[in-house]
Amino acid sequence: QVQLVQSGGGLVQAGGSLRLSCATSGRTFSSYAVGWFRQAPGKEREFIVTTRSDGLTYYADSVKGRFTISRDNTKNTVYLQMNGLKPEDTAIYYCAARSGSSWYSRVYEYNYWGQGTQVTVSS
Repeated sequence: QVQLVQSGGGLVQAGGSLRLSCATSGRTFSSYAVGWFRQAPGKEREFIVTTRSDGLTYYADSVKGRFTISRDNTKNTVYLQMNGLKPEDTAIYYCAARSGSSWYSRVYEYNYWGQGTQVTVSS
């Protein structure tokens, strides 16, 4: 069983930055694909970015150039650095993980989910 624990998030002004963390216990992250999603009120959960077990990444157009995913396998932690935040980035952010070596961008493709963390960007 993989448990994901998220930290970070909070309230920031437009143009500001935040970093989210997603840590796992019990299993190593190195062989897992990890993704980040977000869900705004009244909207479906939206794909943001994923990193494969080999470290390659794939970003949604909405965050490309502003958000960066990275992983520290020694700490079993994946990070989401968010720069240039906009009010429309306001949402609950979730990390997710699954085994496998392909690209995964759909909610149903992930087995394990973090608890979610609120990000609010004020204008």
